[in-house]
Parts: sequence; C-alpha cells; structure tokens
Amino acid sequence: MQSTGIRSGSSFSLVVLGSVLVVFVATAALLGFFVFWSGAQVDKVGIDRQATRIISSLSQQLRQIAKDQESVGVWDNTLSAISHRDFTWLNHNVARQMSSYFQHDASYILEGDDTPIFAAQAGRRVASSAYDDVAPVVAPMVAELRARTRLGYLDIPPSIADFAVVGGAPAIVGVFPVVSANGEDERRPGEEPILVSVVKLDLRYELGIIDRYMLEAGRFTINPSDTGLSVFPVTNRYGRIVAFYEWQPYLPGTELLAQTVPAFASGFGVLGLVVALLLHRLWRSSRALENKRIDAERQATEDPLTHLPNRLMFEQQFDRILRDPDTTRELPALLMLDLDRFKQVNDTLGHHAGDDLIRAVGDRLRHIVGPDEILARLGGDEFGILCINDLNEPEVMAMCRSIIEAIGRPFRIGGNEAFVGVSIGVVMARPQDRNRHELTRRADIALYEAKSSGRNRAAVYVESMNELVQTRHSMEAELREALKVGDQLWVAFQPLFGRRDGEIVGAEALVRWTHPRRGPIAPMDFVPIAEGSGLIEALGDVVLRRACQIGARWPGLTMAVNISPAQLRNPTFTERIFAVLQETGMRPQDLEIEITESILLDDELVAFDAIRAFRRAGIKIALDDFGTGYSSLNYLKRYPVDRIKIDRSFISQLSTAAASVAIVQALVTLAHALDIEVTAEGVETDEQFRILASMGCNTFQGFLFSKPLEAPALERLLDVPTPLPAARVA
Repeated sequence: MQSTGIRSGSSFSLVVLGSVLVVFVATAALLGFFVFWSGAQVDKVGIDRQATRIISSLSQQLRQIAKDQESVGVWDNTLSAISHRDFTWLNHNVARQMSSYFQHDASYILEGDDTPIFAAQAGRRVASSAYDDVAPVVAPMVAELRARTRLGYLDIPPSIADFAVVGGAPAIVGVFPVVSANGEDERRPGEEPILVSVVKLDLRYELGIIDRYMLEAGRFTINPSDTGLSVFPVTNRYGRIVAFYEWQPYLPGTELLAQTVPAFASGFGVLGLVVALLLHRLWRSSRALENKRIDAERQATEDPLTHLPNRLMFEQQFDRILRDPDTTRELPALLMLDLDRFKQVNDTLGHHAGDDLIRAVGDRLRHIVGPDEILARLGGDEFGILCINDLNEPEVMAMCRSIIEAIGRPFRIGGNEAFVGVSIGVVMARPQDRNRHELTRRADIALYEAKSSGRNRAAVYVESMNELVQTRHSMEAELREALKVGDQLWVAFQPLFGRRDGEIVGAEALVRWTHPRRGPIAPMDFVPIAEGSGLIEALGDVVLRRACQIGARWPGLTMAVNISPAQLRNPTFTERIFAVLQETGMRPQDLEIEITESILLDDELVAFDAIRAFRRAGIKIALDDFGTGYSSLNYLKRYPVDRIKIDRSFISQLSTAAASVAIVQALVTLAHALDIEVTAEGVETDEQFRILASMGCNTFQGFLFSKPLEAPALERLLDVPTPLPAARVA
C-alpha cells in the first residue's frame, strides 16, 4: 500500500509536471509564433514608412528645382543677357549660381526656336553642342512647356521637372521659361527662352538628400543589385520607371526579434531550474545587501549621470596627489572645462536632452583622456581633468585642442542635432604648489579668460590674469555704481547717411562711459564685463531710452539700437521695447533693432519669436557684422531682415584686396535681390565710398562722414545737412 501510494504520488507528479510542460511548450510556441509574426509586420510597416519618406523627398526635389530656376529665370538681367548674347554675364550669374548655390550639374539656355545658345557644365561654359546629349530627353518637355506658356499665366510662369535617364545615368531635368520680372518682355507667349537644368542623381546628390531628409543610406541606380536591399522604383510623370532607389532598410521587427529570441530560448530552461532558483533567491538576497552597501559607497563618489568620478572623488584624489611626499613625478596639470551654449540646448530641447548631452560629452572625453589621467564631472556642465602622466605644456595644449575639436562636432540628441563648444582653463602646477584650493582658483581664472576671449578655446593661467580679474571685478563694481548714479553713462549717435547730398537718414545709438577718475572708457573694455556680470540689460535700457527720446523728436529718422543676447533671452524684452516706445512717443517704424549672427546661432528659437513680434509692430531688423558668420545666407532666407550691415573688415580692404571687392559686390547683389537694404559701416576714405556707391549700397557710416556725436551735435547736424564727398555716384 505504501509503495502504491508512492507510485501514485510519483505518477501524479509526472502527470502534473507533464501537463505543466505541455502547457508551457504550447504557450511558448504560440507566443513565439505571435512574436515572429509581429516582427514581420513591424518590418513591413517600417519599410513602408521609409518608402513614404523617399516619395516625399523625391517630390520635394522636383518642386525645388523649379524654385532654383526661378531665382535666375524671372529676372530682367537674364533676359537682357540672352538678347545681347552676353555669355560672360550668363556664365557668372546663371551657370555659376546654379552650380555653386543649387548644385545643378548642367545648365542650358534655348532661344525661342529651341536653338541652344548657351551651355554650362559644373559651373563652366561649354560648347552649345553639349546640349545635343540631353536634347532627346529635354525636347518633349520643352514642347509641353511652350504649350503651357502660350495659354498664359498670372504670376509665376509654369515649369516642368521630371526624372529621366541622361547619359546612361538617372537625373532630374527641369525646364523653366526666362521671363521679365516686370512684365516688360516683348516676346510672344510660348517664344520665351528656356532655362534647362540637369541634376545628376549621383553620390553627391544621394548624400545630400540622405542628410536633408534623414533617409536610410542608399543610392540611385538603373539596374538594382540583388543584395537583399529594399528597392523603390523612381518613375517619371508618365509612370515609366527611369531608375531605382535601393537602400539598406532599417528593420525594427528583426531587431526586436534579435533581442527577444534569446529570452525565449532561456525560458525553456526555467521549468528545470525552479528548485535551483529557490536556492539562488536566498543567495541573491545576501548579495543584494552587499550590493546596496557597494552602491552607497559608489554613489557618494560617482556622478550618477555620466558614471564618472564626482567632485568629491576628484578633490580627494587631487589632495592625495598633492600631499604625497614620495611622488617622483611632476605635479599634475589641472584642466577645468565648461561647456559653451549648453543653456541653449536645455532651453530649446529640454532638460532630458541636456542630460543626454552631458552623457555624450562624458563619453567623448573618455576617448581622449588617457588611462593615467583623472576625469570627473564636477557638476552642471563642468568637468575636470588631472593630467598626472608627466605631460608638458605643449602636450597638455594638444590634448585641449583634441577636446575642443571632439566637443565641437554635432551631437545627435533625441532626433535633433545639438551644437556646443567647450572652454578650458589650464594650470600647470609647480613644485611649490600644494594647495588644491589655490590651483582650482587659478584654473577658474584661466577658464574665465578663455570664455571672455571668445569661448571654445583653452587658456593657460599666468600671473597677469590674476591682476586682470581684479581689474574686471573693480570695473564691474564701478559700472554697477555708474548705472545707479546715471551721470557717467551717455549715448553717442553715429549718423547714417543716404546716397543724396547731406541726407542723414538715421543714426546708430552707441553707449559711452566717462569715468570720473579714469576718464573715457572704451565700450570694448566695459561692454563684455556688462555681459558677463548680468548688467547688460540695464546698460541696454539706458541706450534704448535715450535713442527713443531722440527718435521721438525727429519722426522719419531711423534710430538703430544694438541688442545683446541677454536682452533677447529675457521673455519680457519685447514688452519692454513697446513700453519705452509708448513712453517716449517714438514711432515703431523709426526704430531699428540691430542683432548679430551669434544671437541667431545661440538663441535661434527665442530670436525668431522676438523678431516676429517686432516686425508685426513695424520695428525694422538689421543684421550687424554681416559676412563674418558661416551661415549668413541661411539667416537671410529664414528671418525677415530689413537691412544688412557689411562688416568694416571688408570695407577697409576695398582699396587693396580684389577679393573684398568681389565679396562686397556679391553681398550687395544678394541683398538687393531679396529686397534688403545694405549699409556699409566703417567708411573712412573717398575711394571706399566711391566703390561702395557704385556697387549700389543704400546707406553709409564712418569717419569719412561723421564721428559719433552727442545728441545736441546730432540735432545741429540734422538742421544743417552735410554734403557727401564729391566722389558720390548718384
């Protein structure tokens, strides 16, 4: 009876275990089937979405080529050059522009009878017979375009762009009629000259649209390869396939399966490990207590965001090195790092993006700092490095350059690109330097010097910096007092002259400081201190109020005021501008806000909102120091600017550097094409004025006309116009 009970119990256990096993296997099989099916569906959706992005990008490219051609096609000068066969002008203003600005590989111009009169490839003029290679593709499009133009149009002339095979390779071909912008063309509809553009779908083009539209890496081809890539047919307007776009698809479902299949495999062993897991839980409980103790110690000395040593650990290691009497190596070099423009990332992308950026910065620093150096995050966007590997000053500066280059590369944060820089303060410790606090203070001074010198650079501490810091602190206190007293700071006005004799069309308000003991202090000496100490907004209010008071007395006179990034970042700044205008009675249309490209770079979103509010109120916007930033042309497209001010560095070289003449002429031509006025600042000689006037500059500033004046002197000058130099060009 006992053995039977045992066997029964054993059989029951086997049945139960078998049933559990069958249920487990069946459940696992069904779940596995569902996971694989779901993965395949997710892959399909992913590929469909990628194809949709490709369709959207290609459609946008067809629309874009017409916009590119419109920039030179709706232009009286182009029409005139065609009529007079001015091929030099066409080569410079059509061929080069379409190639350099818009990346068109070839441009052709056809007369009204479809005869090619001009051809260019890669921005250079070639024989007109080169058109014969593309004529079979282009001729039907030209015929259709002429049929459309004969029917007439209201504003923008019709255009045609399509995909085609040119020279055995895929390309985009666009045709656009060349017409008068003022409607003065005497040609009959349908007989206009035709601008033909060819954009090859080559590697350069592929890289461009991949970057612009965030497509997966791929290529255009006539014959798709059999390599497992996804293929999308590129069709022309008639539905015929002219090329294929093949790419390596991102398969989220497959990636998910790669991550989950091991988990399923391990699940089959769970049943046999139940007993072992019970024992393991007991062991894990004891380990958990030990891990908590280890984590508590680690958290006290480790930065939780980057997992680098924190400030406490950094200072402990620094003190240990400085106190070690047996060390035979040189004392360490201390590097204090502070990120530039980090606040803008936090403000625009959010604090989570800021945390991701800090982690990414820590990762890049790990790849640069050697194993013998100590890297730590000190808090916020500050990092510290101890170089304890017998590095001399040139070697330390080489490391700094590597750090600046690495941090300067764009960061991919949450689907967006974030750009920051880094400023570095360096202290080379000497044998007598054993005080961590003093070394850290010197590194902070060097860091301040790096930031005040333009940021994104490294500065090595020298003793003169300590005196400079003391001077800055003293000047900051005196400037703060000057803002309270109110009789030291005043505003000078730099007149803005028009093209007619003695015509003053405006003035630029410039802050001045006459110190009771030091005498006149140059703005370049105290304005950076005001920006670094938070006094720039109060200083800006002084200039704004005085400028509006003068502007209210002279309606129709444009009064320009420079705006700092700190003022623009203040959410109440626009309301402050409107309040001062109302208080002083100055008309909004007489006020001109001058901003620099650095403001647009560092505070893009804030700048856009403020500029839009100003423009709605009638306030004009000027872009100062134009031409010195890498993205000026981009700003002209995105922001509603009324005026650009060409930087004096170009003006000063007009008499000696042919390159400066070409650059300034290009800037003036571009601005006028966008209906933007141009001011030349820093004009000091008759020759500079003559050249600028002949280029078509609208207004002028500089010592040739007048130095900055006090308000009474400006008003006297307004009453008695001053003749311009005789070299003026009407």
